[in-house]
Amino acid sequence: MTFDMSRLEWTRQPASCSIEEDRIEIVTMPHTDLWQRTYYHFRNDNAPVLQMRTDEKFFSFTVRTEFASSHRFDQCGVVMYLDSENWLKGSVEYENERFQHLGSVVTNHGYSDWATTAIDASVKSMWYRLSRREDDFCIECSPDGIAFSQMRVCHMWEAVGEVRFGVYACSPEDSSFKAVFTDLELGACRWPAHDGQQPDED
Repeated sequence: MTFDMSRLEWTRQPASCSIEEDRIEIVTMPHTDLWQRTYYHFRNDNAPVLQMRTDEKFFSFTVRTEFASSHRFDQCGVVMYLDSENWLKGSVEYENERFQHLGSVVTNHGYSDWATTAIDASVKSMWYRLSRREDDFCIECSPDGIAFSQMRVCHMWEAVGEVRFGVYACSPEDSSFKAVFTDLELGACRWPAHDGQQPDED
């Protein structure tokens, strides 16, 4: 498997973007976001999402993000968007001049959760790896693209058969920034089966 830029499809296209060989740039529009119901009660479903489709049951997708924003809640990262009520994302979300939230959101059947850890506000680049094992998924991150750390393991109830995955960027408040995605790679699943687990089906 390879990541083929020609197979990318917009779920929502931003006003300004650029797609070149191994480089995607998205300029966010104000008041764009992905979130469903939980805690805040609002529903936001208007962030630009650029994805490709696959019915492969086992794969890993890796991408490097670069972001220069210093406005609260601005974010960009990896995404698997099935529909408005079933999706997941992993990203760095800017908070203030001291720290940011490195985290992931999983939304099943219209309810989002959010798992985060604080990182320094000076971090402006992050790698992500999204791995699929049938209807279970793993999101990992890395500062250098070499050593990856687990962020989240989750189940997606509607991830049966074909799924869509790729990148997103958004600015929930009144701001805009340029998100850059490079080093996009799609290949065999790098998330190993758990010890004692049955072998993967062909």
